[in-house]
Amino acid sequence: MPDDDRDILAGLSAIPGALAEEARALALVDHHVHGCFVDPIDRGVFEESFNEASADPIPGFMTQFDSQPGFAFRRWCAPLLGLDRHAPADQYWAARSALAPADLNRRLLRAAGVEHWVMDTGYSSRPITAPARMADDARGAASEIVRLEALAESLVRDGASPEEFPEAYRGALVEAAAGAVGFKTILAYRTGFDIDWSAPADGAVVAAAKRWSAAGSAMPRLSDPVLEAFVIHAAVALGLPLQIHVGFGDRDLDLHRSNPMLLLGLLRQPHVMSTPIALLHCYPYHREAGYLAQAFNNVYFDVGLGVNYVGAQSPQLIAESLELAPFAKQLYSSDAFGLPELHLVGSILWRRAMAQVIGRWVTESAWSLADGIRVLRMIGRDNARRLYSL
Repeated sequence: MPDDDRDILAGLSAIPGALAEEARALALVDHHVHGCFVDPIDRGVFEESFNEASADPIPGFMTQFDSQPGFAFRRWCAPLLGLDRHAPADQYWAARSALAPADLNRRLLRAAGVEHWVMDTGYSSRPITAPARMADDARGAASEIVRLEALAESLVRDGASPEEFPEAYRGALVEAAAGAVGFKTILAYRTGFDIDWSAPADGAVVAAAKRWSAAGSAMPRLSDPVLEAFVIHAAVALGLPLQIHVGFGDRDLDLHRSNPMLLLGLLRQPHVMSTPIALLHCYPYHREAGYLAQAFNNVYFDVGLGVNYVGAQSPQLIAESLELAPFAKQLYSSDAFGLPELHLVGSILWRRAMAQVIGRWVTESAWSLADGIRVLRMIGRDNARRLYSL
């Protein structure tokens, strides 16, 4: 196998040598990620798992391999499976299927070069690796993020009454925070951002919890705007970083209601300004996120998830993310879920795009080489270490 099959900067030119070496070797902190599948999956589940928006089976007239992430898998993961780069989809699937999930996870995760995974463990329809297993598989470290809605839903399933809910939730949040480095909300999926952002009184929370309880469900799903505002303000009061899903995702999300500019009613509140807010993914609203990161000292953002799904076009996305926001406010994330290919390709595409974009600015004398390397380290590792006290 040619050496450049595994060179993550293969085919790129005009990248100063020291910057290229740093892009290859930098130990990353993936500040928002999920575990990998622990059981074997069939090809249908595999292909569905890198189609972000649709949960439907892949139509018979197409394969999800014919997509940016599909092409990226065949380029960057195939050599680690003993195949030529760009191996045909059927060959790729056969080689992947021949490996036990644990072996596949270890092989791809260790190649990602991530030293610390900050993991959202809030939801999975299939068994996935917990932080300790993820750390072992990747030969790194892992920390946990607590999903606010999942914590509320577990309280209701365990029998908390509407009258008990406000205090029970605050207590559960304090307990969960003891073992976590931050919180996450998925209100983009539940209500959208265009809600009343004032902190609700407990009486209003109890009334909303009664409506929620009266709706009846074996699997309660928090989707009331009063309750969303409550759980977010409860998290803010504890001061840990709060991650907020922004931008594209599954099709049950109303994309136009996940524009981060709709968070201004929350971000402008004085008590919120002392809590770090990390806007996740952000595409196609990454420029709006960059503005907010410039406008508010406590706002950070990443373009994770988007990098994987735009694939070979990721240098443009990375360049746009570097336009406005201070570099100390940006973070690396893959938002990989289930498939270890996503964990690996997220890392490779980000490294290539950063090297390509920063390398061009260095060769054009717009940036110094030392500054380029420093920014690469800030966004890839150091900002997350500081934000989450890793």
